[in-house]
Amino acid sequence: MPTTARDLTLEHFRWIGGHADVWAIFRDAKALAAIVAGLVEPFRDERITAVCGIESRGFLLGGAAAVELGVGFVPVRKGEGVFPGDKVARQSSPDYRRLRHTLRLQRSSLGSGDRVLLVDDWIETGSQAAAVRSMVEECGSTWMGCSVIVDQLTDAPKNALGTVRGLLTARDLPPCES
Repeated sequence: MPTTARDLTLEHFRWIGGHADVWAIFRDAKALAAIVAGLVEPFRDERITAVCGIESRGFLLGGAAAVELGVGFVPVRKGEGVFPGDKVARQSSPDYRRLRHTLRLQRSSLGSGDRVLLVDDWIETGSQAAAVRSMVEECGSTWMGCSVIVDQLTDAPKNALGTVRGLLTARDLPPCES
């Protein structure tokens, strides 16, 4: 029976119609708890004060990671949905589907003393993470890095983002059978 975050991710991972699916992780409380603990473990001693998560799976994982670390959660919204207050916004570089996203963060959520971790399910091009890093730094906060379930970054974007930790890499996943 799998017990590590990596093994539990692989147990719950599947391909559906050629698309990666990690949603089953959220349905299994023990797997979710182990995966969240695995996501925060490399950063536990970094004095993180806030966790960011990008809409939508990043909201779930980031919120859970914030609770695990005993810190607050800072949502990063995509698009034009309601998000009151003064915001910092960035348009990301094209993602893996060649889409650009407008990302928004409430300016009052972060300050100069914050040490910020971004948590998400997957990082492929790093375009959204780079946009979040820029917003975090504009708020005067310290970017501590990213923690993701699946790391698919190449060296150049990984180096630009600083510390990136993944529970596994895309090479560790079973082949897509679409």
